Amino acid sequence: MRLGVLDVGSNTVHLLVVDAHPGARPLPAHSHKEELRLAELLDDGAAIGPAGVARLIEVVGHAVQAAEDQGCEQVLPFATSAVREASNADEVLARIKAETGVDLQVLTGEEEARLTFLAARRWFGWSAGKLLVLDIGGGSLEIAYGIDEDPYVAVSLPLGAGRLTALLPGDPPDPKDVKALRRSIRAEIARTVGEFSRFGKPDHIVATSKTFRQLARIAGAARSAEGLYVQRELSRKSLQEWMPKLAAMTVEQRGALPGVSEGRARQLLAGALVAEGAMDLFGAPALEICPWALREGVILRRLDHLPTS
Repeated sequence: MRLGVLDVGSNTVHLLVVDAHPGARPLPAHSHKEELRLAELLDDGAAIGPAGVARLIEVVGHAVQAAEDQGCEQVLPFATSAVREASNADEVLARIKAETGVDLQVLTGEEEARLTFLAARRWFGWSAGKLLVLDIGGGSLEIAYGIDEDPYVAVSLPLGAGRLTALLPGDPPDPKDVKALRRSIRAEIARTVGEFSRFGKPDHIVATSKTFRQLARIAGAARSAEGLYVQRELSRKSLQEWMPKLAAMTVEQRGALPGVSEGRARQLLAGALVAEGAMDLFGAPALEICPWALREGVILRRLDHLPTS
């Protein structure tokens, strides 16, 4: 069957269309993406303002049309932290359903972490042993750890690259602001490390998300054009060498780096601070980049519940 998964994230609204059936890997058929940066559209009361709601409805409508054009039999729509944390979330969801017909399911942070972990487990297989999975989104950082398809522990922290970028005004930002944010990020992550360390050392540490892929690329990893199956890594040493350079760059200069999109250049420094803090505090000398993440986890979970014949 042809499935679509509609991800209303903190940075983008992304429709991924796949051809899939139980027992087989989902094959990407089409991708439709529009940048929205919802995490930056919340007002002082943590509500999505009228302009943001109107734009969200418009973009979801475009995705629905794209899914229809691609012949999707079913669309799995979900939203993450930006909608989850909006003070007017119920009102926004009701308007989206009324005007587009899409009934957005809001995932909890723990659900995000567990579904992303499932995708990573299926990608790397059982031979990877105990997995520690890190995922930096626009609004939150998800961390999960385990040996089965359902992790022992899964947490979500308010450390998304989009959310934290608001704490780095200036272009380039003031070094004092960078230092203060670095300290705050590490304190937040440190509070959770004990939940993971009691399960022992992971056999494999992996990372998903655009932020990690971009950081790996500027540190020398293969281009996306070289395909999904090329192994890509991000070493802690390389990231640490890049940190002072990224902090001193303007947004325009970051946008000129290999693999960094113009829309994500502003968030790259905050994301890098989260990545470096997580690698340091979890003792990860390197991370392997996983091509599958939350969207694939949603698809795989749906396929698991389909009849096999």
